[in-house]
Amino acid sequence: MTVRSRSRDPRTCPALLAIFLLILSVHMAKSASEYDPYKILGVSRSASQAEIKRAYKSLAREWHPDKNKDPKAEDMFIKISKSYEILSNEERRSNFDRYGQMDENQPFGHSQHHGFRSFHNSFYFDESFFHFPRSRDFADSKYMLHHAQFNSDVLPDSHKRPYLIKVTSEWCFACIHIEPVWKETVQELEPLGVGIGIVDLGYERRLANQLGAHRAPSIIGLVNGRVTFFHQAVVREHLRQFVEDLLPQKLVEKITDNNYRTFLDSWHVENKPSLLLFDQIPIVPLLYKLTAFAFRNYVRFGFVDQGETHNARLLRIFNINTYAPTMLLFKEDTEKPVDIIQARGMKRQIMDEFVSNNKFLQVPRLVSQQLFDELCPVKQFHRRRKYCVLLITGEDQAFLPGNKAFLDFATANRKDVLRFAYVYQRHQQPLCQALLHNQAVLSPQVVILERRSQAGKVLFRSVSGGWNGSEEDKYLLHEQLELLQKDPTYLTSDATLPELNNEMAPIFIIQWMNAAYDYIVQIYDDLLYSNWREMMPILSLIFSALFILFGTVIIQAFSEPGESKPRKPKPKEQPQTEDDASSRANTSSRPPKKDFVEVTELTDITYTSNLVKLRPGHINVVLVLTNISKNALLRKFAKEVFSFSGTQTLHFSFLNADKHRHWMPSLLRSASEAAWSESHSDDDEESSDYSGHVLALNGYKKYFCIFRPVFTGDDPNDSSSETSFSSDRRKSRSRSRSSSHSRSRSHSREDRAGSKRGSSRATHIEVHHKLDRLGLWMERLMEGTLPRLHVPAWPMLDDTTTNSFTES
Repeated sequence: MTVRSRSRDPRTCPALLAIFLLILSVHMAKSASEYDPYKILGVSRSASQAEIKRAYKSLAREWHPDKNKDPKAEDMFIKISKSYEILSNEERRSNFDRYGQMDENQPFGHSQHHGFRSFHNSFYFDESFFHFPRSRDFADSKYMLHHAQFNSDVLPDSHKRPYLIKVTSEWCFACIHIEPVWKETVQELEPLGVGIGIVDLGYERRLANQLGAHRAPSIIGLVNGRVTFFHQAVVREHLRQFVEDLLPQKLVEKITDNNYRTFLDSWHVENKPSLLLFDQIPIVPLLYKLTAFAFRNYVRFGFVDQGETHNARLLRIFNINTYAPTMLLFKEDTEKPVDIIQARGMKRQIMDEFVSNNKFLQVPRLVSQQLFDELCPVKQFHRRRKYCVLLITGEDQAFLPGNKAFLDFATANRKDVLRFAYVYQRHQQPLCQALLHNQAVLSPQVVILERRSQAGKVLFRSVSGGWNGSEEDKYLLHEQLELLQKDPTYLTSDATLPELNNEMAPIFIIQWMNAAYDYIVQIYDDLLYSNWREMMPILSLIFSALFILFGTVIIQAFSEPGESKPRKPKPKEQPQTEDDASSRANTSSRPPKKDFVEVTELTDITYTSNLVKLRPGHINVVLVLTNISKNALLRKFAKEVFSFSGTQTLHFSFLNADKHRHWMPSLLRSASEAAWSESHSDDDEESSDYSGHVLALNGYKKYFCIFRPVFTGDDPNDSSSETSFSSDRRKSRSRSRSSSHSRSRSHSREDRAGSKRGSSRATHIEVHHKLDRLGLWMERLMEGTLPRLHVPAWPMLDDTTTNSFTES
């Protein structure tokens, strides 16, 4: 059998496409003609904005659904509103005049040729091209949220109930798919007390940005001002569980025969009534959780599963009917509930009213300013005035009988105009001092007060005689309350009360931990679902911190090694002198690394390590001083050498000539005979004053450089001698430059002669001037231009003889 294939004429394809486009254009033109905003408002195409506005107001009043009972009034009113939205905006009006309006629900602000362009240009498809016109469900309009309304109403109300918010737009196919599930969820959760909201991305872009919603559809949960996104499949069970997970975890406590007594007795510590719900289901109903969330600051909530065998005692004690849910509310009396409600179909309104009427104890304790404002409101009208009977007492065991008597009196004398409360003086001292005129409370006191302004002004009167709970005290208090109701001027004293301390506020560390936990959960949620747009500020903060951290580490790694390595501490205590870097700031390019100079005393213990066994390349700069000149010379020494203290190869020490008077002469004698004349006797050297001399000792190479005190010309009485002395030193220095061999000899000879000639004037050099030129000498020491005196061995520090030396 032969099969023949018939090929389609390729010329028929363009023809079919042209016919299709023609039919489509006719259909769209027809749709545009059917919906003409000019015809709906009854204005011409050249009408001004004032004419359009007048026409809109007139038609809106005529076709408003609340005034016009015509069945078509609602649709007509929507068309009038949409027409005005188009024509009142110049851009939308221009787009309609050029391309026509095919769908009144098309998102305004976008060019109309986005879905359909002129045949003279090109043909453009998107998902909205095949979208059939639709009108938003009129029932959704009551849930629409605006930016101002959200911040003024919804955001504060989220601290009392959770909100489920849908983010949508008018050209969104996925929004149409989830619409049935959304409606079923709203019908289920709204009666339970869940807030419902809808945000249109096209009209409320500012609110959408605040919520962090940038695509449609999106579903958001809002509790306590915190936004949480829904990321699961849009199923009613998932949405219900999502709302339940938004609530805090420990709103309702599971109660059994074992812990019910502890739960009820905690009213004294928590300062709240206790509410027990008995039900047959094993899990806590969502309605009960929502009620607990709304009144969590006033009442403690517990749940009892009637089906558990561990709760048989509870059911028997309180005689609970197992066929319907039952709620028992307890206050100070834990044996008998003050109110009971039982119903098969618990409604949110019934539960709210039941809890609202019992959200305070019989005699609550004032623990915050908010509680004080609710218990004792400010007087507004004469018939609505409230009097607060306040017991100022203590929390010790000795005050318990009086507190119990006050509770009994309040229970027996409950009236609408009277509110009974008590306060612990130790916790609310400013309040008690204002009411008692700074008097110490030796026994409990009762004060009757009436608030007159929000600023804290009150009229009050103290009940004389105090309060010990006796029958006489009860009679006296009852008599004064009767007089107060007959004569409002009975309150004779006035005062301005300070704001109460919040005794129930968590400590700072707990608040910080809760905030940190919420922050971490938010980061985890954003990372898990790749919500990068909301994560950008957090990621920027993290990378900035890491950049600063690693930048600091890199800078420290490439810094000078000596800066990061502290100097090894000396074995003995070292005298530390304060620096004065300003005097030597320009003498060295090396910045000092410390604000003091470490100076070690040469003693029998430190002598070997600081000189004899000094490391190669290290120099010990030693100051020679006496007991009399010690303090002055050390201060001056620290100033002169401070700018050199950062050098790692320099060590600074001092030698007390009074303790070791033989060491200096022994050192000078041990120098080469060519440098020191034999004409010097030991007695002359030992009797010389070496205070103010500075030695640079190289222990490894066995040489030293010496600095002698030099007169700087500060003494005006001896200028001539100073001039000759200076000229002699200049001549000696000029001769010392002749050769390296003769420099050391001539310098020593000059120093020798100078010491003889200036012996008489050396006594005239004041102590604080002896080290005036030490800084210049230190610079020559660092340059290596000072003459060096070699020794065969270092003399012993504690030798009494002058011929003993230490071999290294």
